[in-house]
Amino acid sequence: MAVLLGVDTGGTYTDAVLLRDEAEVIASAKALTTRADLAIGVGAAIGAVLERSGVLASEISLASLSTTLATNALVEGQGGRVALVFIGFRESDLEKHGLHDALKGDPAVVLSGGHSHAGSEAQPLDIAALKTFLDSECDGVSGFAVAAQFATRNPAHEVLAAQVIAERTGAPVTCSHQLSAKLNGPKRAVTAVLNARLIGMIDRLIGRAQDTLVDLGITAPMMVVRGDGALMSSEQARERPIETILSGPAASIVGARWLTGADEALVSDIGGTTTDVALLRGGKPAIDPQGARVGGFRTMVEAVAMHTSGLGGDSQVHVQSEGLLGGVFLGPRRVVPVSLIAHESPQAVHHALDAQLREQLPGEQDGRFVRAMDNVPTDGLGAREQTLLERIGDGVRPLAAILRSRMEQSVLGRLVDRGLVQLAGVTPSDASHVLGRLNDWDSDAAHKALALLARRRVGSGERLSASPEMLARMIVDQLTEQTALTLLETAFAEEEPGFGLPPDLLARHVLTQRGFSGHRGLLALDAALNVDVIGLGASAPSYYPAVGDRLHGRMILPPHAGVANAIGAVVGRVTMRRSGSITSPSEGRYRVHLDSGPEDFAASEPAMERLEAVLRDQARRAAQAAGAEGIQITIERDIRSARAEAKDVFVEARITVQASGRPRVAVG
Repeated sequence: MAVLLGVDTGGTYTDAVLLRDEAEVIASAKALTTRADLAIGVGAAIGAVLERSGVLASEISLASLSTTLATNALVEGQGGRVALVFIGFRESDLEKHGLHDALKGDPAVVLSGGHSHAGSEAQPLDIAALKTFLDSECDGVSGFAVAAQFATRNPAHEVLAAQVIAERTGAPVTCSHQLSAKLNGPKRAVTAVLNARLIGMIDRLIGRAQDTLVDLGITAPMMVVRGDGALMSSEQARERPIETILSGPAASIVGARWLTGADEALVSDIGGTTTDVALLRGGKPAIDPQGARVGGFRTMVEAVAMHTSGLGGDSQVHVQSEGLLGGVFLGPRRVVPVSLIAHESPQAVHHALDAQLREQLPGEQDGRFVRAMDNVPTDGLGAREQTLLERIGDGVRPLAAILRSRMEQSVLGRLVDRGLVQLAGVTPSDASHVLGRLNDWDSDAAHKALALLARRRVGSGERLSASPEMLARMIVDQLTEQTALTLLETAFAEEEPGFGLPPDLLARHVLTQRGFSGHRGLLALDAALNVDVIGLGASAPSYYPAVGDRLHGRMILPPHAGVANAIGAVVGRVTMRRSGSITSPSEGRYRVHLDSGPEDFAASEPAMERLEAVLRDQARRAAQAAGAEGIQITIERDIRSARAEAKDVFVEARITVQASGRPRVAVG
């Protein structure tokens, strides 16, 4: 008998589940995610599931981790300070594919160099300019991204630049050709920048998680879920953390399939920070052909085609004061629920809430709190950020006591983006405490915070709500509405054939909304979601029945839905893909583009056999390094040709090799 441990670190909860031989759930448990040190929450969840099950730590044969940390960091704009070395491109290329936004003001240098489409050197690499940049502009940089023109045809300049950076700074370096074999340099650069930004964060998580396993007496190998639902080794995840974006959502899809056996369904997973929706078709999640999109960035990472929105149980509640009636809107930023921060620091929170309730007029920052995070590097902070961080100090502080001008709000935002401070405020979780749907934390604090928010004035001059209970229902209704829109957007995006408009416009279109309302006039309009929805997440039973009613569809809430991510983390397979290309720079020449440099052949078949052999070896080695056994190899050839003078002319070939197997389990 093999006992398998799955762990998922979400924005609010860390889940742990034990499975017996991938056949049945032995036990599951939850613990609060501890942002300052995620390993504390991981250890608490594992300790709880071991105690609940009676299983000994030494009996565990395999441990696997799925995490929303990378996804949440990109959605919330967090991560370390990075630097980009952009080789062979123009300054204007920094604006393409959101690269400028991905850098967020971090340093970048454009150097001469790079290669041609055929893999020959376009210009020599300007190493002197690179060294000057490293010495003058890279203080406080935690990781470097290197992207060179046509590096997938010849990576020599990326490799050389990485060597110089490593020797001069000692910081980790991400080369774009290591993350994707596809063309499009700016898009590869975005992927490399995000990978570099995540390296420190994911490395700390995995390292501490491994230490926690050892402390608990678990010596089994540890795996990490990739964004496509497959497994990789913890060492591989530390080098390529970008591949763990959508790890948690991908694990939830695998878990949903295991829990329900469904072949066709929308899977909607609500967490503390995000709602993730994907389509199961033929029992398998689709892979996004354009690369994973998260936090507004389109990457070159192979991942489940997932619609991720900043909507969860801990989404910040915003007051919409425009219009006579006003209203609320949720997200996209996660904040700590007031009920939770009061549970952890009751005296400070209740003292502030009571003082604010005694004031005659509502304050803009009423019911909001801030605290500094431990163990997060502060390198590269400006003077204003440093001053504000020192003012916050230790412990939980009311935000109104910290901010002294509107200008400091943007300074605070930068500290939040760096993960140096956490904000707390009213969330749907607080609304659920007020309505009695949840009682995990401090319901009294939630009631006070909603009473403060209800006092805010809208366009008519009236209060936002007459009571905390009415406001709580307004917040939960808004969560239902935004979740329904997220499901509709995904359905429209996957509908074949399409309707000719963007999915977000279709979901909000007046005809769509009137159809779901059963409009009856000169026209009769009816609409319904024509596919089952599998609702996952700890709060799904609280929120999702109303979503099913809103969309006139069938909502499935399976047993263990609250730990589906942890289940999916441990029932997946190890799958490694390696791709490469062959071009024809001139008639009768077939060029294989390898990491070691281009190789030319006189015929296409020997060239393809050479590339297949290299990719087969790389994929098999990667799968073995990930701990796979029983490895199976599949090979795909995509050969493109053009018709010229009544004959087919070879243009390009792309070969993909996949190595797949089950992870090895520890014996004895």
